[in-house]
Amino acid sequence: MYNDWLTIGNFTIHGYGVMIAIGIMTAYFMGDKLGKKYGLNTDEIDTIIFLVLVGGFACAKLLYCLTVFDQFISDPLSVLGSGGWVVYGGIIGGLLTGWFYCRYKKLNFMDYFNVLAPCVAVAQGFGRIGCFFAGCCYGIETHTALDVHFPDGSLGPGSATGALPTQLIMSAGNFLICWYLLKNLEKDRDNTAAKYLILYSAGRFMIEFVRGDAARGHIGFLSTSQFIAIFIFILGVILLMKNRQKTTIL
Repeated sequence: MYNDWLTIGNFTIHGYGVMIAIGIMTAYFMGDKLGKKYGLNTDEIDTIIFLVLVGGFACAKLLYCLTVFDQFISDPLSVLGSGGWVVYGGIIGGLLTGWFYCRYKKLNFMDYFNVLAPCVAVAQGFGRIGCFFAGCCYGIETHTALDVHFPDGSLGPGSATGALPTQLIMSAGNFLICWYLLKNLEKDRDNTAAKYLILYSAGRFMIEFVRGDAARGHIGFLSTSQFIAIFIFILGVILLMKNRQKTTIL
């Protein structure tokens, strides 16, 4: 949970950034390997991963700006810095970017999404470990053997308050989803993307009930992420039903 790993002069290596980098590189190499295994154009996979990252990061920051819009208006630089991202913005932005590119190149988007879905999950798993180091995305206050105390000055609630390590719970969940999707590719490849959307959105909806950071934005009694999770879950179910129906007809 210590984010500043090494400082040399004005340069500091942050645990959050290291974990993001590890997640991206793992997803890249995994995507390349899976692409070869399942007969996809690996050159196109390289391009898709790059564009998805760019679109994902841009939309993750955009959605964060919307959740803290008042702060963004009063002090834009405090919001546009390295901190502050919304994962669902990254997912939506990445999917849209990949979809537009596939349409432009006349590729079947779902062929690539199905194969690359496990890569998204593994990247998120490492990213959440980064959240743990930074202290963001922490859980509700607890006084049990499960609580952790984030150092003062981090994005966590401070050393005096024990918090549920929701970051590690989400990380474990993402790694489990990745493992399941990899197994699913071997027997039900056409539904891998749909199952990713369903599993991730369901897990995210539930974990939001024990999140303790207030600056996540709310829509009614739901957090922003819970509100978006409902639609992502529905989209996953629609894709799953559509594929099941197609299989039945065939």
